[in-house]
Amino acid sequence: MKDVIISIIGTQKMEEGLESIELVTDGQYAFNDEKSVLTYLESEITGMDGTKTTFEVGKNLITMIREGTVNSQMIFEKGKKHVFLYETPFGAATLSVDTHRIKSGLGEHGGDMELEYAVDVDNMRLGTNAFKINVKEA
Repeated sequence: MKDVIISIIGTQKMEEGLESIELVTDGQYAFNDEKSVLTYLESEITGMDGTKTTFEVGKNLITMIREGTVNSQMIFEKGKKHVFLYETPFGAATLSVDTHRIKSGLGEHGGDMELEYAVDVDNMRLGTNAFKINVKEA
C-alpha cells in the first residue's frame, strides 16, 4: 500500500434536485494485475465520520466496503442489480444498486475511476448517484 491523495466528487440526483459534494483526503492505494484497492477515512463532510471506505476495483466489478459508523458492502457491476444491507447508527435497511456505468483508468501510479448507479429500497428508486474519483501518489 502506498500513500495517495484522493479527490472525490459525488453527486446525488433525487426528486428534490441535485446535491454534490467534493472531498479531498489522504488514503492508501495498492495495484496489481487483478485489482486496485483504495482505502480512506470518511469525514464530517460526507456525513460518515468514523467510517473507513475501501474500493476494490476489478476489470468489470467494483466493490465498495464501508466499516465503522456506517457498514455496507455494495457491489457495482454494469447491467446487474445487487442487493446489500446498509447499517447506520439509526438502523439498517436493505437497498439495491443498479449500475449504469463503470469506468476505471487506475494503474500503478493511480488514475481516475467513475461510477454511476441507481439506488432502490423495496423496488422504489431513491435516486441516482455518481462518483468521480482521482488517485494521485502523495
